[in-house]
Amino acid sequence: GKKVAVVGSGPAGMAAAAQLNAAGHTVTVFERDDAPGGLLRYGIPDFKLEKWVIDRRIAVLEEEGISFVNNTEVGKDISVSDLLRQYNAIVLTGGSTIPRDLPIPGRELKGVHFAMDFLKQQNKKVSGLWDNKQEAILATGKNVVVIGGGDTGSDCVGTSNRQDAKSITQFELLPKPSETRTPAMPWPTYPMVLKVTSSHEEGAIRQWAIATKEFIGDKNGNLKALKTVELEWKIGENGKASFTEIEGSAKEIPCELALLAMGFVHPQHDGLINELAVELDERGNVRAGEKAYQTNIPKIFAAGDMRRGQSLVVWAISEGRECARKVDEFLMGYSVLETKDENLIAI
Repeated sequence: GKKVAVVGSGPAGMAAAAQLNAAGHTVTVFERDDAPGGLLRYGIPDFKLEKWVIDRRIAVLEEEGISFVNNTEVGKDISVSDLLRQYNAIVLTGGSTIPRDLPIPGRELKGVHFAMDFLKQQNKKVSGLWDNKQEAILATGKNVVVIGGGDTGSDCVGTSNRQDAKSITQFELLPKPSETRTPAMPWPTYPMVLKVTSSHEEGAIRQWAIATKEFIGDKNGNLKALKTVELEWKIGENGKASFTEIEGSAKEIPCELALLAMGFVHPQHDGLINELAVELDERGNVRAGEKAYQTNIPKIFAAGDMRRGQSLVVWAISEGRECARKVDEFLMGYSVLETKDENLIAI
């Protein structure tokens, strides 16, 4: 019968809200965007996750009694002091949203964008929610280079294909992984093997062990090419990998649209996090123990990417559920909510 505020409506937030509501608490989910879902809605393209799936889940949660407050940024549209006063517990599930940048010469050129700016704009267009006030980021007819070989980069490849790019190249700093397990990746550890997504199958040039050294522009400040260099990776005596640039491998690659998809460094600190004065860990994430999910402020909890750093949707859901149990224990002194079997091996 307590009041809980969940800040962030992505997978961790929705999972936490569902469990806390099931425990009998009154749950309000705050979302700064115009619709709930977080990364699921405006980060993952429709060709991977159609938005009716999210809408169906939100409708179920609302029917169960959970309130969603959209277009509301805590610390801006509602004060942190009001939140602390009105709710018995607060769960921070805002995700890891600050992208890793590439501060090299030419970074300011028109045509260099963060991947999430590109993907969010496209998701809003498909949903009919883009207001056309921003300058469109389009791959149509352009030589596109996606810098980063992960899932976000793959989503950029697929989206660029759908926008009819002239060419699409995806860079990865690391060397090309093995196509099968090796002795260094015994079961049940997660195998770092080559992944080929549907986006890659649709068409893209993939290059490994390559670094971008400079964005090259024309006289009007538009991106026209990238200067790159190939890398040689070696494992040192300490077991750590390092690379050196291969002499004579520098080249220029035509490029009018460069998408930075190199991951995320930590959650946004400006606003809510700084005003709450919660402790951060050495990586800039909200410090909250894996067993308790509780910050240095007893009534404030954190889960998902905001606590553990960038990760997978399935991890965010798991974190949200586990965090909800700890919030319930904090509020009631006990909890009947389910918890994971600690004897299971996480891979």
